[in-house]
Amino acid sequence: MEVKVLSSKVVKPSYPAGAARPDTTEHVPSSAFDKATYHIQMAIIYAFSPPGPSTADVESSLAAVLGVYRLFAGQVRPGPDGAPGVLLNDHGARLVEASVDGARLADIAPTKPSPVVLQLHPDLDGRIDEVVQVQLTRFACGSLVVGFTANHAVADGHSTSDFLVAWGRAARGLPVVGDPHHPTPVHHHPGLFPPRHPPRVDFEHRGVEYYRPAPSAAAHHGAGHAQAQQHGIVIHKAHFTKDFVAGLRARASEGRGRPFSRFETVLAHVWRTMTRARGLGNPLQTSTIRISVDGRPRLAAPAGYFGNLVLWAFPRATVGDLLDRPLKHAAQVIHDAVARVDGAYFQSFVDFAASGAVEKEGLEPTAVLKDVLCPDLEVDSWLTFPFYDLDFGAGSPSYFMPSYFPTEGMLFLVPSYIGDGSMDAFVPVFEHNLEAFKQCCYSME
Repeated sequence: MEVKVLSSKVVKPSYPAGAARPDTTEHVPSSAFDKATYHIQMAIIYAFSPPGPSTADVESSLAAVLGVYRLFAGQVRPGPDGAPGVLLNDHGARLVEASVDGARLADIAPTKPSPVVLQLHPDLDGRIDEVVQVQLTRFACGSLVVGFTANHAVADGHSTSDFLVAWGRAARGLPVVGDPHHPTPVHHHPGLFPPRHPPRVDFEHRGVEYYRPAPSAAAHHGAGHAQAQQHGIVIHKAHFTKDFVAGLRARASEGRGRPFSRFETVLAHVWRTMTRARGLGNPLQTSTIRISVDGRPRLAAPAGYFGNLVLWAFPRATVGDLLDRPLKHAAQVIHDAVARVDGAYFQSFVDFAASGAVEKEGLEPTAVLKDVLCPDLEVDSWLTFPFYDLDFGAGSPSYFMPSYFPTEGMLFLVPSYIGDGSMDAFVPVFEHNLEAFKQCCYSME
């Protein structure tokens, strides 16, 4: 597939006629959660069947939604006091037009993340002046692929999905915000999640969200595509039907008053499958999962809070327990670890971040991309995000998926485009482990 870039421009936010222009010198400081999260450019791929929306409609609606979600139109800059954050200067978002001549999307459609999808969105590396980048790639059949990238240090998946839904509403001529289901975005400010006085750190955060790097440790720039080829990492798409998921839940939840969630059950199943496929031989070796936990309900965040508000749960189990004990054990370990990251834990983290320990001790966030996670895992669950609600007026996308992030063991769970309650798991594995994974991922044993 040869993608030809036709144009590249910056789309400025637009405002209703007669509306007062906002302050373009306002600076939104990074929250403790923004500082602790991944400082990377995340990318997702949408595919739309013909007839796709016109470029003019996509651009005008993008300008309109940027006028409401101004963090995505700003730039990551230090404030007057040198603190990190976003300057609301209405810089805008980058919009790239591209085409694939003489080819139909159906003939070359990537069914799973691979290096080819990197051509379908703007580059994620190097200096990027915009928080948001969009690429519109049109195919000879009239299909449209929208590649969307955003700076993760500015917003998490919850906030990004709010923006995407609002973008579609703007394209369809609907109010972007203004009702309980589509609240006005609320930016971080220093008094929003205040620490207690004096700070009370009730939980351990060193070695969890932050760590002390070794003096000789070199900077690690994350999982690159050259490293993926070196390690022989491929991304497998596992499709779990609604009936298969229901069967897993019934098996895992047998004898339990309340069934495990779909997320807990499927993740427990993939955890055990990955452990078996990796051929981990030491039964006493520990495997850990990094799971994002949304802090909005735990800190009573205002409706429409726009930014990062995530910490992580770290369920742990030995290889022996994962392989020899039933699915219920792994699901319970996951359930209990997530439950421990409650409101008290989030408040303890806020107090820890405000205590000065991070700066004084030279601590660094543990949220960094790696090339290989084995024997551990990380999961990004998009099961509850309304990504399929990005409708520019011609219907929902035919499918969406994450871009190509070849970190062995970093899973993405997404609802299937079929829309029947089935799920897809995008699983980066070593190539020599792929057949073993495929052989046991559909077994309930």
